[in-house]
Amino acid sequence: MSILVVIVVAIASVSIGGGIVYLIIQKATSQKRSEILKAAEEEAERMKKERILQAKEKLLQMKNEYEKNFSEKNKAISAAENRLKQKEMSHSQRQEALQRKQNEVNQQQQTLTVQLESIKKKQAEMDKMHKQVQTNLENISGFSVAEAKKVLIESLKEEAQSDAVSLVKDIVDEAKLSANLEAKKILIKTIQRTAVEQTHENSVSVFNIENEEVKGRIIGREGRNIRTLESMTGVDIIIDDSPDAILLSSFDPMRRELARLSLSKLVTDGRIHPARIEEIVAKTRRQMEQEMIEIGKRTTIDLGIHNIHHELIRLIGKMKYRSSYGQNLLQHSKEVAILSATMAAELGLNAKLAKRAGLLHDIGKILEGEDLPHAELGASLAEKYKEKPEIVNAIAAHHDETEMLYLISPIVQACDAISGARPGARREVAEAYTKRLKDLEELALSYPGVVKTYAIQAGRELRVIVGAEKLNDEQTNQLSFDLSKKIQNEMTYPGQIKITVVRETRAVNYAK
Repeated sequence: MSILVVIVVAIASVSIGGGIVYLIIQKATSQKRSEILKAAEEEAERMKKERILQAKEKLLQMKNEYEKNFSEKNKAISAAENRLKQKEMSHSQRQEALQRKQNEVNQQQQTLTVQLESIKKKQAEMDKMHKQVQTNLENISGFSVAEAKKVLIESLKEEAQSDAVSLVKDIVDEAKLSANLEAKKILIKTIQRTAVEQTHENSVSVFNIENEEVKGRIIGREGRNIRTLESMTGVDIIIDDSPDAILLSSFDPMRRELARLSLSKLVTDGRIHPARIEEIVAKTRRQMEQEMIEIGKRTTIDLGIHNIHHELIRLIGKMKYRSSYGQNLLQHSKEVAILSATMAAELGLNAKLAKRAGLLHDIGKILEGEDLPHAELGASLAEKYKEKPEIVNAIAAHHDETEMLYLISPIVQACDAISGARPGARREVAEAYTKRLKDLEELALSYPGVVKTYAIQAGRELRVIVGAEKLNDEQTNQLSFDLSKKIQNEMTYPGQIKITVVRETRAVNYAK
């Protein structure tokens, strides 16, 4: 019983103590909450004041910026107003000046109108006086106006013709003098700046051998080796008593070179029989074809000529094995190309185009079995392989077989003549040379009034003597001109020919 009471009392005590503790805790929490609320209110008030201050500062800043912008705009408006006022003043001044000028023009127009009326009156008086004077002159002279005009025109016509002939002669002489001097300067500069090695082509090549035993091996049993070699190359092989030498005869340099190279390979190889000869000749021919392409490429590269068709390159290389009047065709074409470029540069023309035309001008000589002139063949080849019209025309016209349409055409023609006319450049058969001089003299003798003719300076000048009683000075000039044209049209010659017509009158008396 007592224990139960104690337990109850203890429980009661605990309950009472817990309530007291709760009350104490409750009271402490309420006090702390009040403090927190107070602190929060103070913090909120502080933040509110700060925000208000910041808003006031922002407002003040915006106000200042607005006032500044407003001031600047006011200044700009004031400046614009000032400019507008100045323009208005300037416009007003110009308007006043225009008005003054208009008034002056009106006054001048009135003055001119008065003067024009006065001039018309004077003109009418002059016409009346002119008619009266004309009538008086007709009565005095006995000629009408039309008859007097006719007589005057005839008189003036004769005088004008005489003056015109004299003037034309002076102009032609002066033009010839200046043109000759300028042409000589250009030609001399061009020739002096170009020096190309001259190569003569013969119809016979010499193949050297080590000993006489090789001759027998080349001839072969019953001559079958030499016959095979001749038939395969188209060359006459001459084996005579010449020591250590065999002659290869042909007018075709390419065939001679083919035979020479084939012989060299056969002698080096040592096996000389018909089958081996055919094999070596065929192989050598292919090598020569390849070599021609290489020569063509090397030539175009050396001359600085690009974008040329591969077939034209092959033909350029083939020029090495062709000759023209004994002059190597490739060397001649290279010289013409360099001369043409130099002369074109001196004249301010396209030097590259002239060089290309000079290189290709004789390309038609390479074609075989054609009946057309080589200039036409070369032009058709150039046109076929898309060369420019200037180059095609220069090739076609370099022997005057076609009309020259471009400035480089006469340049190529002149340089072709220069290259062929160089001392020692070409060999000319004596009979052909003599015949050309004789034809030149006979052509001049065919004209009436010609007494004697002399071809001098190796055919570079034709001296013509005419009778003084048969031709006058004007006819002498005309004869020189006609002769130059006829020689140019009917004869073929390198370079140019000077025609000098001499008319001489001698008066002889004796004092006794």
